[in-house]
Amino acid sequence: MRSTIIRGSAIAAGLTLALGLAACSTGADAGTDTGSESSTGQFAKDENTLVIGMVPDQESVENNFQPMVDYIAEVTGKEVELIESADYAALVEAAIAGRIDIGTFSGFTYVAATNGGADLIPIGVQVTEEGAEPGYESVAIANADSDVESIEDFAGKNVCFVDPGSTSGYLYPSATLLDAGIDPEADITPVFAGGHDASAQKTAQGVECEVGFAEDAVVDTTGIEQGLFAEGDLKVIARTTVPGAPVVMSGLLPQDLQDELLEKLQGFTVQDIEDAGITVTDAFRAYFYEMVPVEDSYYDTVRLVCEETGAPQCDPAAA
Repeated sequence: MRSTIIRGSAIAAGLTLALGLAACSTGADAGTDTGSESSTGQFAKDENTLVIGMVPDQESVENNFQPMVDYIAEVTGKEVELIESADYAALVEAAIAGRIDIGTFSGFTYVAATNGGADLIPIGVQVTEEGAEPGYESVAIANADSDVESIEDFAGKNVCFVDPGSTSGYLYPSATLLDAGIDPEADITPVFAGGHDASAQKTAQGVECEVGFAEDAVVDTTGIEQGLFAEGDLKVIARTTVPGAPVVMSGLLPQDLQDELLEKLQGFTVQDIEDAGITVTDAFRAYFYEMVPVEDSYYDTVRLVCEETGAPQCDPAAA
């Protein structure tokens, strides 16, 4: 195995550095201040290593992302470091500063990073079943014992969100609340749980939050399978379709490596991972069947929701 997971203080130190660099410069200029350069491109660390940044969505990084990380190491022949970011904002700023080579982003994180000047290219979106359309759902949920029956009933409640930079855990929920006449800042008390699993779990417990939002996979399957809450602890109030979360690469990488990543990662399947001799966990299989190519324009709907909500996280360069 040529992959490493970096977490804890190492993450904080690395992304704090990224934040400082991003404050001074953005886009391609930011990339020239970090990593190692070659005659044809720029690496976050060095030409033998690919640094992968990921949003802090999952309870088990190893189970949910390790097979993909190992596959990238296998097909590129490079060492791979997986950095689990402290929060969505840290990942955005790390991308702006050129501190990651590949990212597993949310649609909102991708739009925010590119708005801030990050040079990123979408590789694709993972789908969970053969022939499935990319995308997933933002689910509005309530504690099973709550009397909440509609989005309008969220007014005045403690509402669990994932993170201010989460697509299905904050941006789209904000639009859902606004459509119901609820100001997501003034008419509720927001509670940021830090991850989809934590948001669903806190809502199921009904102590910190009576209602909340989380992605469909956690609400429908993995949260129950992982023992975060029992079936029947949550009731679903509404569902909203969200563009699929992209895997992206840095546009600062050497062109030949960009071409290689597109060739080997667009359209690869869970079977390709197994054929490479890599163990596929049940948790990973629940999230991944195939990487479907997408273009930047696929995220125009996220940009429209940004305009509708006026969320400041959409444009870090203006903050």
